[in-house]
Amino acid sequence: MTSHIDGTTRRKAIIEYLQKKITPTNGAELAKHFNVSRQIIVQDIALLRAENTNILSTNKGYVLFHPQEKSGHTAVIMVRHTAEDTLEEMRSILDFGGSMLDVFVDHDLYGQIRADLLIQNIQDAEDFCEKMRLSTSRPLKVLTDECHYHTIVAPSEKALDMIKKDLREKNFLLEQ
Repeated sequence: MTSHIDGTTRRKAIIEYLQKKITPTNGAELAKHFNVSRQIIVQDIALLRAENTNILSTNKGYVLFHPQEKSGHTAVIMVRHTAEDTLEEMRSILDFGGSMLDVFVDHDLYGQIRADLLIQNIQDAEDFCEKMRLSTSRPLKVLTDECHYHTIVAPSEKALDMIKKDLREKNFLLEQ
């Protein structure tokens, strides 16, 4: 546990802490480590993100995202499916070596609403779907008649094409 330090120093230390972690770290763990409240950590993360630090806030916690680690071809896809089909959608991406970075919707009133996901393997997908099943919260897509977007990364243009083809065959992909 770290003794009391000023905010600027703590935020630098949070980045260093997250750089050493392979898996996401939740706010409670960071709060305990830095001997501050979880709310202070949430504020620190918001300030770091405002400074363009690549900290993703996933359903498992915070992770420092290194875009160079996920090199390849990136696309934004528009999809529509039921909640029950979420795992199948994720499998279409993962089976061809892809990753799902986020989910977002274009809301009539609020504009774009985005959440980081960082689904990189089947365990991430299964964990997310289980959390969604147990949650009393509803997914973002309920705001837009099930229509939503994902930023995906694939290892090659061919893999990206295969992902899109598979999603199209399952009637999930909406052509833009």
